[in-house]
Amino acid sequence: MTADVQYTDAQLASQPAPYWTKLAYEATIGFVRRKQAEVGFTQPRFWMLRFLSANDVSEDGQGRTVEELRSAMVSFLRPEDDLAAEAEVLLASGWVTRDGDGRLWITEAGDAARADLKARAPEWGAEMHQGISEAEYATTLRVLMRLMRNTGAAVPAI
Repeated sequence: MTADVQYTDAQLASQPAPYWTKLAYEATIGFVRRKQAEVGFTQPRFWMLRFLSANDVSEDGQGRTVEELRSAMVSFLRPEDDLAAEAEVLLASGWVTRDGDGRLWITEAGDAARADLKARAPEWGAEMHQGISEAEYATTLRVLMRLMRNTGAAVPAI
């Protein structure tokens, strides 16, 4: 870990937001993906299970095709994410099944694995947020949302 570099407000105010937001995105996504890999998961597999689980993101617990999952996750998939390959791993692990229409359905084992990984998120979040107060974090997100609005982008609901 490198030492914190102290910048003046004037130095920071002149910095390009896209540069720093990309660096922050890559660092935080990399962190989450490393943590998930340490316990034998990938982020796309976790998302797939979340979108299939009635106990999580799925509104109705119905099965979905890989294409339907891809459409639901398009805003946060990375170019290297191969949902078809990830689906095969989930099938082999017994965490999902596939019906005759190509829809994936989460199994009890898959939902238990999803819940186990989700339970680790607060610990990982606390590690990422170490030294950052709730108010500082909220301010950061408000600033990012303002940047989005100022550039004509919609701010999604949370």
